[in-house]
Amino acid sequence: MLEVGDRAPAFELQDQDGTVHSLDGYRGRWLVLYFYPRDDTPGCTTEACGFRDASEGLAALDAAVVGVSADDASAHQKFARKYDLNFPLLVDPDKSMLEGYGAWTEKQMYGKRYMGVARITYLIDPEGVVAKVWPKVKADGHADEVREALTELRA
Repeated sequence: MLEVGDRAPAFELQDQDGTVHSLDGYRGRWLVLYFYPRDDTPGCTTEACGFRDASEGLAALDAAVVGVSADDASAHQKFARKYDLNFPLLVDPDKSMLEGYGAWTEKQMYGKRYMGVARITYLIDPEGVVAKVWPKVKADGHADEVREALTELRA
């Protein structure tokens, strides 16, 4: 996992509609980069809708929101349309971005170990440096936490 002060790893991935996004493309603005386990599951839906609802306030602070999971473009499209999400969901077929940001990790449920996506959020400053990390996100209210942290960091 990355830490505050680390340079964010470069990425170049397509979103649910085929538009390519890169870290360099966000240079000069704040970037809320959040990793989530799976489209259209209860916690992930709560988190995504929170960012959707907070997007106007985050945009006013010159921040963009980008979500990343291991789901494919079709799943991302359905999820984005179903909940009217107003930010890109990146497709990471080889999990290179997930691994680079420490979000592809071993998990455990009912004693069974498996690889999956950790719910992690990074706030990346306009120069591409990690300004804040939330390593274990509670989905409900998280977007508000991010907005508050961004407000403090910009002060």
